[in-house]
Amino acid sequence: MTATRPTVLVLGGGAAGTMTANALRRRIDADVAVIDKRRTHSYQPAYYLIPFDYMDLDEQQRDTRELLHDEISFVHDEVVGIDPDDRTVAGESGTYEYDVLVSAVGNDRRPGSVPGMLEGWNRTDSVYPFYHASAARALGDAVDEFDGGRFLVTVPDTPIKCGGAPLKLTMLMEGYLRERGVREDAELVMTKPGSEVFGTGPKAPYQERIAEIWDERDITFVPEFTVSEVDYESRTVHSEEGDALEYDLYAPVPPQYGHEFVVDNSPLTDGGEYVSVDDHTLQHETYPNVFALGDNADVPTSRTASAARKQSHVVVDNVERYLEDRSLVADYDGYTACPILVEQGKAMIAEFDYEDSISAPIVSRLNWILDVNVIPSLYWNVWMRGYDPVP
Repeated sequence: MTATRPTVLVLGGGAAGTMTANALRRRIDADVAVIDKRRTHSYQPAYYLIPFDYMDLDEQQRDTRELLHDEISFVHDEVVGIDPDDRTVAGESGTYEYDVLVSAVGNDRRPGSVPGMLEGWNRTDSVYPFYHASAARALGDAVDEFDGGRFLVTVPDTPIKCGGAPLKLTMLMEGYLRERGVREDAELVMTKPGSEVFGTGPKAPYQERIAEIWDERDITFVPEFTVSEVDYESRTVHSEEGDALEYDLYAPVPPQYGHEFVVDNSPLTDGGEYVSVDDHTLQHETYPNVFALGDNADVPTSRTASAARKQSHVVVDNVERYLEDRSLVADYDGYTACPILVEQGKAMIAEFDYEDSISAPIVSRLNWILDVNVIPSLYWNVWMRGYDPVP
């Protein structure tokens, strides 16, 4: 009698889900399926480059189905709930059974959770939550028309995709204004709820170099500023700490949370916002046939595509081991990398894991070329296809 092939269901067709599904298809004898409500896959690291025409959004989007191997099923549906006891996922159009579940659904960006932020985006020409593709594109016109005043970037009191993106947007804007000859008439300000512009611990060497750059270029960092409200009529951002900042052009990072169908309609988050997994095996702490990676995994590292790439190796190894009833490997060490673009043609690579910094905080043209010209090609043609020679 022929054994039934197991079903591996991958939730999410973004960076983490796509590369993992394609790699699983080659590694294991199973039926692999991907569920996503979106038909278009975007290269999200392009969003802070789009306003300055350093990258084109249309060139950094692909059809989700076409990125997946023909042997992988693609289900276009919106997930509304997960029942790991019954091993089922509920979608708006049907219910899907699985033997192994891989959650790679990313996070949920919610500009509407801050009073006035969404209204400012919809009703004015001065508020652009650039973590959304349409806002990033529209910010380009606003940047070209900006000839003075305060350019304000704020960071929310939640984990966010690519913690370096707001820094990069701020520095690229400063350099762009210098190129246009209007820098003397502008003020560049970025806020965070924390005390450091980038971070401490493994991030400390990069933090020190960024602070030096900001001092040299007269970019202002406002710490301990937690956005509570956007008064878009008076162009003022208020904080929970009781402070206020006026703006002429505002690029907020919207608050980001776990998706409702994971947080409220599944037991996978253990009362938190993200899927509770072991920091090193990426296996769920209660349900051994559930794994998570990428932005929706509750692990203490930065949420970047580079982190998801490293996590993908571990998830693929451990799904295979789980199906073969072998011990799992605890190989994810928190690795992530964040190219810090400081101005056109210059960048630094911040590379670190749970414990230590890895790369030196060196600013070079080569790092810019790597991030803008090399990595996107690797992303689309190698990593998203499930190939990665560097584990």
